[in-house]
Amino acid sequence: MYAAGQKDIQMMDQYTIEKLGLPGPVLMENAGAMVAEEVMKHLPHKQSKVNVLAGSGNNGGDGFVAARRLYDSGINVQLCLMVNPVRIKGDAKTHFDVYINRGLPFVDFSEKSPDKLSLFLEGADVIVDAILGTGVQGPVRKPIDEMIATVNQYSKEKMIIAVDIPSGIGSDNGRAESVAIKATKTITFVFPKKGFFLNQGPAYIGEWKTVDISVPVSNAKKLDLHLPSVITKDLAKTSIPARMPQGNKGTFGHVLVIGGSRPYIGAPMFTAKTAIHTGAGLVTLAIPESLYPMAASQNPESLMLPLPDRDGHLDDKALDVLSRKMDQFDCIAIGPGLSRFPNGEEWMSAFLRMLQDQHLIVDADGLYFLQHELDILPHLNGNVILTPHPGEMARLLGTTVKEVEGNRIEIARNFAHKYKVYLLLKGHRSVIATPDKDIFINPVGHDALSKGGSGDVLAGLIASFLAQKAAPHKALIAAVYLHAKAGEYQAGEWSRYGVTPLELILGIKKELRALIE
Repeated sequence: MYAAGQKDIQMMDQYTIEKLGLPGPVLMENAGAMVAEEVMKHLPHKQSKVNVLAGSGNNGGDGFVAARRLYDSGINVQLCLMVNPVRIKGDAKTHFDVYINRGLPFVDFSEKSPDKLSLFLEGADVIVDAILGTGVQGPVRKPIDEMIATVNQYSKEKMIIAVDIPSGIGSDNGRAESVAIKATKTITFVFPKKGFFLNQGPAYIGEWKTVDISVPVSNAKKLDLHLPSVITKDLAKTSIPARMPQGNKGTFGHVLVIGGSRPYIGAPMFTAKTAIHTGAGLVTLAIPESLYPMAASQNPESLMLPLPDRDGHLDDKALDVLSRKMDQFDCIAIGPGLSRFPNGEEWMSAFLRMLQDQHLIVDADGLYFLQHELDILPHLNGNVILTPHPGEMARLLGTTVKEVEGNRIEIARNFAHKYKVYLLLKGHRSVIATPDKDIFINPVGHDALSKGGSGDVLAGLIASFLAQKAAPHKALIAAVYLHAKAGEYQAGEWSRYGVTPLELILGIKKELRALIE
């Protein structure tokens, strides 16, 4: 499944109309019919009342069809026209004329106050938003902005179903420049829109579902549209590395976790525990030797590599120890709990130059030390994975978090391509970018993961799959999806407030089992 922008969908629609010969009004009929079908699934009872709020464009045309279809199915439906009828053009006018010619009921709210709309919505069980659609550019204009604000007064008590995208949300960037419909569910056509996963989009779309309106998904390939992929359960399942029944601990790889410092003892332990609990054959935990007694007592599953330290953090002598051991490891995760110490950038630069052919995951303060060493990355054979959150990404780029969050997909794509790395830009809807400019968006997960240690667990999961011979992009896809689903699962057990890193590891094991069975 892909995510598409406004122009992408317009091109696919146009191809269907002009090259395949399926007229626009037919596509609109299909879209409205699918909306009506979904609305009927959510009616609380047979006498439910549905208000369809329609604008003048194609989104309004979908609403005209949906209202007609609901009427023909015996539903108590009322079409609420939010614009002057003279503004309705094109395919939408074709379907509005059909509606009018049949003498079906509608109310013109184009000259009425928001208070009048509020009184009208009071009696509705379901509200259908077919006002603006994917064509929104900038703030919503008056009086539609006031009407949307009125609709949102009912967002907690009534089912609000958005057609294609909630009115007011940018389909390309997910921004709500002023007001936007806060939907309970969004019924979208062909592909989910990029805006579902960016900026304010996730907070407004509610649950979403993609429906078929006879625009072939193969049009994207025919038009050579380079669209982001949305990670699905099936994609995650096929990305998990296979295991051979006759394998042994050597078969499933050896992970080295480098991290830890006096203030951050637990972080590398979470990384190591996750790797060993998700299939890695061997895990070695390399930590400051002053932390060795505590780490060894808490991690009996891991091999231990105490490293020379100074004041509770690694020093230059640690590099000598590591250099003699590097050929033992298939994958290295560096950064969890590392902390910031004097000469850290020089330390990281020397470490990068001793790498062989291992996959390397750089996380947390490993990224801090990397910010002035980026030019070495293209020379590391495409074996590097960076896992920044927005603040770390902003530091790497020398920009602001606001800039990163405002353009997540393109920033991730351009960085990964420029430096020949795999980039996981973490966040509510994490973005994976490859050196070849491929993009994958994770559509699941919530605030249960917003806790210290969660990222350390994710680093361990990625490392485990890499050690088990998964390709980097597949390791990331499987790990990000499982990590998020585990957070959802454990939130169901303990609430979103109470999920700890160790519980997250248990959740990953349960979700992994469910996915492979």
